[in-house]
Amino acid sequence: MPTSASAKVPPSPEPPEDRRPPQNGLDRYFKISERGSTLPREIRGGFATFFAMAYIIVLNPIILGSAKDMYGHQLDNGQLVTATALTAAFTTLLMGVIGNVPIALAAGLGVNSVVALQLAPRMAWPDAMGMVVLAGLIVMLLVATGLRERVMNAVPYGLRKAISIGIGLFVMIVGLVDSGFVTRMPDAAQTTVPLQLGTGGHLHGWPVLVFVLGVLLTLALIVRKTPGAILISIVVMTVIAVIINAVTDIPSWGLTTPEWPGNPVATPDFGLVGEVSLFGGFGKVGVLTGVLFVFTVLLSCFFDAMGTIMGVSDEAKLTDAEGQMPGINKVLFVDGVAVAAGGASSASATTCFVESTAGVGEGARTGFANIVTGALFALALFLTPVATMVPSQAATPALIAVGFLILAGSIREIDWSDFTIAIPAFVTMLMMPFTYSITNGIGMGFLTFSVLRLAAGRGREVPVAMHVVSAVFAFYYLMPALGLT
Repeated sequence: MPTSASAKVPPSPEPPEDRRPPQNGLDRYFKISERGSTLPREIRGGFATFFAMAYIIVLNPIILGSAKDMYGHQLDNGQLVTATALTAAFTTLLMGVIGNVPIALAAGLGVNSVVALQLAPRMAWPDAMGMVVLAGLIVMLLVATGLRERVMNAVPYGLRKAISIGIGLFVMIVGLVDSGFVTRMPDAAQTTVPLQLGTGGHLHGWPVLVFVLGVLLTLALIVRKTPGAILISIVVMTVIAVIINAVTDIPSWGLTTPEWPGNPVATPDFGLVGEVSLFGGFGKVGVLTGVLFVFTVLLSCFFDAMGTIMGVSDEAKLTDAEGQMPGINKVLFVDGVAVAAGGASSASATTCFVESTAGVGEGARTGFANIVTGALFALALFLTPVATMVPSQAATPALIAVGFLILAGSIREIDWSDFTIAIPAFVTMLMMPFTYSITNGIGMGFLTFSVLRLAAGRGREVPVAMHVVSAVFAFYYLMPALGLT
């Protein structure tokens, strides 16, 4: 990498290069010292990741709870909060213990919209969640047969770096949108411009100010190489937001309002857990449509997770000289379990979160950071009001900083002189933020790579797995035109 580790993440008192022998059994199991990390850095990273993705406890119930199934039934919001936090806790802990990587998991954005808007209206909720479980079982089967690892290993080094950069740009725009720094241009404006600065083209209001100050504070602390820069910024800006909210009249902070709850304890309701019908949906929509629904969920989960795993592991320096990640099968299998677990709990498919880069930026390098993040999600089952008091304006500055760090660390690793790599890399990087989808970025990048290599007479250099995956993506994009959606 062209930039040193100390330039990319706030250093700990023990520099990453100082690989000390294991201090105890915990250190030995998680390889904390072996990976150049320390326990305080892992703990800080776990907290940073949790705060960066805690919004899902609020957002996932809103997305799923606002939809109705074919019978007009809606899922209970309180039960969805419990299901979301429970599944995030279980799968994040599982990834930490088995996969030993700092990649947290929770209900995936995008796939939950597919479940809510495409599956549920044509069947009952248990049927829709059953199809999610089936997708997870197929993912596990693909891992067991080695096919999923083969696909990941077939990705050229330059495209791997492009995926990392695309994810960095994606999390950056997620941060800008979630904070309100940029907003969607209303359809009434009749313009092709999708986003605008603030509201009406101007920045105004205390929430946006909190975000701007948070970005400046985070970057200033990183420049000063302050340990815990990201976490310090989140905590400081949350306190400031709470004070501002108490002394001024703020119409809306978005999903979460920074105020201390009257009663911080909430009793979890597990009523949705296990409400699943594996094959009921096929009887309502037919076998072909049902298979296509499962395929849609599978494709989204498969490549969203693949991109995140590749991006986060590369940023955490968990890959070897060829860009391969040792022990990847364990990580991929846990991801498959997570998809199925999300369906089984009615939280929708659970997948790896790009917000894990916030923890990596804080110094996390092992699965122990996941133990911290998972424990916080478990605690959120009972302390949901406290967990959801951190406004997005205080948490999303971390995503802006992490987006820059990923870009700075990977952009020079791409061979820009080889257009058959450079152009697909360019497409991959841009399509992720512009289509608001990791899967679309990967798919369009893969398709471009296969076509350009064939056009250059270098088709034999492309692994068969890449051609197969490109064909699958081509079919996926043609499904609407073929009347298969």
